[in-house]
Amino acid sequence: MRNYILPCLIIGVLFLFTSCSSKQYQYLFEQKYNVTDTASKGSDAATGPYRIKAQDILQIRNLQNIKYIVDEAPSSNAGGGGGTTGQTFQVEDDGTVALPVIGHVKVAGLTRPEAAKQIEELYRKNLLKDPIIELKIVNLKVTILGEIKGQGNYPLTKDRTTLVEMIGEAGGLTDKANEANVKIIRGDQRNPQITEINLRDIQSINDPRAILQSGDVIYIAQNKRAVRNDKLQNLSVITQPVLLLLNTALIIFTLSHR
Repeated sequence: MRNYILPCLIIGVLFLFTSCSSKQYQYLFEQKYNVTDTASKGSDAATGPYRIKAQDILQIRNLQNIKYIVDEAPSSNAGGGGGTTGQTFQVEDDGTVALPVIGHVKVAGLTRPEAAKQIEELYRKNLLKDPIIELKIVNLKVTILGEIKGQGNYPLTKDRTTLVEMIGEAGGLTDKANEANVKIIRGDQRNPQITEINLRDIQSINDPRAILQSGDVIYIAQNKRAVRNDKLQNLSVITQPVLLLLNTALIIFTLSHR
């Protein structure tokens, strides 16, 4: 009977560590960093309209023609594919975008409305009658993690998208969320900028720090009640296999001394 004690102990220990590891994801971004809230000290440029950069992908269409910028379908070397949602064009390293008929147009440094207006004027001058150009920057996105109903990546489809709007698009917070401490993390690992937003404060709706930028990571931590419940659950997970081992050892000990 004593030969069974060691295998039982090994199985119990493995069960213990496996159970604990399943909870590790909940501690993402919970580490305390000595990082100041640098985002709150940024200039107006940080929260101003996004300006187009090289490698951005633009979706452009003429609202007078739901398929293409021009009336004819572009050739295969025009720089984009057609479709009812518009054609996409990538901004080149020199800051220009190659468009059908009018050629290369400088768009880097312009806001979305400025670029749309410039392209519209060029098409009106060279080809189209009363064009209405719609331009979207389709590669901009943020990531939402934590206590949110829809975790994942979400595109920034309009200028000055707020934190509240993005949370709504992701389905809202879970009942475990800590609304008083929502983190917006931007920048690289060496120089992260962490902004904490209190959604219980109505003024957070108009907080300029809550204007999202492409590449932002939004993290919603658990509230104190959820953390406390998880700790109790973790304690239960730990004690259950320990009690099981003790009971098994006691039974084996009793049977071996009969």
